[in-house]
Amino acid sequence: MSVDADDIRRILIYVFVLIVSVALHEFGHAIMATWLGDDTPRRQGRVTLNPLAHADPIGTLLLPIVGGLYAAANHGLGGGFGWGKPVQWQPSRIDRKWHMSTARILVAIAGPAMNVVLGTLIVLVHVILAHVHVIPETSQLNVLLMFAAQTNFILFFFNLIPAPPLDGGHVVEGLTPYKHRGTYEALARYGPFILMAVVFIPALARIFVIPAEFVTDHVYKLFTSLIGM
Repeated sequence: MSVDADDIRRILIYVFVLIVSVALHEFGHAIMATWLGDDTPRRQGRVTLNPLAHADPIGTLLLPIVGGLYAAANHGLGGGFGWGKPVQWQPSRIDRKWHMSTARILVAIAGPAMNVVLGTLIVLVHVILAHVHVIPETSQLNVLLMFAAQTNFILFFFNLIPAPPLDGGHVVEGLTPYKHRGTYEALARYGPFILMAVVFIPALARIFVIPAEFVTDHVYKLFTSLIGM
């Protein structure tokens, strides 16, 4: 497989976008746990937007680069998947005014919510810059910004898949009554296998890619109509 300068550029763009998106995602978990009263993320240096604090050598660098090489070989941008270093927090240390299950759900959804915020912000900035003609229609920056926005919406839907260790699995755990928690834990053992199936089987991957494409398209249409008024 030959890799030229354009391929290297695409890979670097993909990895950069993923690193920033993952860092904001993990920051969301950390800041929510801290806000709920647990100082563990702050003591471990996770309440920061510094990507180095949230990067995982394999999940944030190695696999995205391998995925980028595969995508480059097929003349695409992106490919593969990645994750950050999980934020450690202790439900027992949260403020007593919060129910433990509620805290678990809030911390879990805070990460994907940050991806929605970042994706929406990227679209807004992109539409404004295009509206005032700062970015020409033929500029490759258009492709980069649309890719960055869609990546964040993909991360949102991907992480909400109700299978541990994804955030959606933690949400389901928080919603499960205590009397059924044993059943949940028994089923949760199959979560990693469900995750691998979704990631490596293209047809299943469309479960989170299709809604991400739909949302990205409609957010662009919304801001374009509002700013063009």
